[in-house]
Amino acid sequence: MISRTKPEMVAAFGSIYQHLEVVEACAPAGIHVMVEKPLAVSVDHAQKMKALADKHKILVLTNYETTWYPSNQKAYEVAIKNKDLGDLRKVVIHDGHEGPQEIGVNKEFLEWLTDPVLNGGGAVMDFGCYGANLLTWLNGGAKPESVLALTQQIKPDIYPKVDDEATILLKYPKMQGIIQASWNWPFSRKDMEVYGKTGYIIADNGTDIRTRLKDDKTERKESLKRLAAPYNDPFSLFAALVRKEIELPEYDLSSLENNMIVVEILEAAKKSAKTGKAVKLK
Repeated sequence: MISRTKPEMVAAFGSIYQHLEVVEACAPAGIHVMVEKPLAVSVDHAQKMKALADKHKILVLTNYETTWYPSNQKAYEVAIKNKDLGDLRKVVIHDGHEGPQEIGVNKEFLEWLTDPVLNGGGAVMDFGCYGANLLTWLNGGAKPESVLALTQQIKPDIYPKVDDEATILLKYPKMQGIIQASWNWPFSRKDMEVYGKTGYIIADNGTDIRTRLKDDKTERKESLKRLAAPYNDPFSLFAALVRKEIELPEYDLSSLENNMIVVEILEAAKKSAKTGKAVKLK
């Protein structure tokens, strides 16, 4: 199909295990690839994908819904660019929903999403990746010193092969990241709380934020407008990058270097959950 259609770029939205196969097929032909989060099921797969991307000089991007949230971009502006919160101390990220079966995903999607090989895990992979991605971005690509995780099967009758509940603690030199990934929330959520020495900003959803700085007596609330193109959806960004209309900042949410670290964090989290011990990252 590739030789017949000669695409410039390919978007892969199948199982996470298949991401490597897609890059193996596309890279030698010089075709850029965008995959749905997370990048890969393992560090081994991710390293092979990066080697192919480097050799054949292609883009390998990872898409997250939260990348297109103006609330997260505003949090980055306030906390990192403007340093309005002072030194960061704690970032708490919640992601998930009631469960893939409970919300009625289609049969094919459910089959690989709940397969430990094809998805690499359950909620720890499906929703843990969001927090790892955002924390890597907020920390400018710095890896955590260690990863400590707890996973559970709260609904083994529904999800017998994978976890449905995960809490991941990331230790950085002077701050902590707490990732709460779950298929047991009472409703769908993707929100982030960023706490610094002199204030906080909370992204309640894609558009609504709450901010309080040290001298503020109350919170300030704001509803944000959609981001400007091409930063408002994955396909616009992908096309703009392929056409060299824009450049991707280092360790950007969609970038390969950010998502290599995401996979490393997730693999460490799974190891920690299995052993009950913190895993140090090199």
